[in-house]
Amino acid sequence: MDRDLVEQAQRGDREAFAILARTHGDRLMAIAQRILRDVGRAEDAVQQTLVIAWRELPGLRDADRFDAWIQRLLVNASYAEARRSRDWNANVRLLPIEGPAGPDETISLDNHDRLERGFRRLPPNQRAILVFTHYLGLTPTEIAERLGIPVGTANSRLHYAHRAMRAAIEADERPVAMGGGRLG
Repeated sequence: MDRDLVEQAQRGDREAFAILARTHGDRLMAIAQRILRDVGRAEDAVQQTLVIAWRELPGLRDADRFDAWIQRLLVNASYAEARRSRDWNANVRLLPIEGPAGPDETISLDNHDRLERGFRRLPPNQRAILVFTHYLGLTPTEIAERLGIPVGTANSRLHYAHRAMRAAIEADERPVAMGGGRLG
């Protein structure tokens, strides 16, 4: 079905593109929110993605590759949105997780908070690779395909993102050093 809609939209059918946008919009929004950690910025990134997709769709060579193509556009739009506004809000929201990497019911709220704080410390490019791996359940080969990078680069980015996440969590757990002086 998507293939037919993509081909119709490539020929300029606005209704076919609107159906594609509605069909993929929630998933794109969930990915953007996880990368950007802000609803408003995620909405801007998704809107920019859809504008670019409409404009560039006639150049898409393989209609079956639409999902990977639009996700690559979304990641690039998310990066651009992050560059536009570097001050991150403390806008904590729990998002329902759907897809292959479903929720782990054994994670405590404390663990979730630690993960959230660690994730917020990461730059958007590292968040993106972790979202593709742990939210979408993609392999490094699939990630490389979606981001238009070599598989080795995807593996390397994933390694460094995991390492940075571990460091961010550990940094968050270190006790804050108190200034010199005695109480009492």
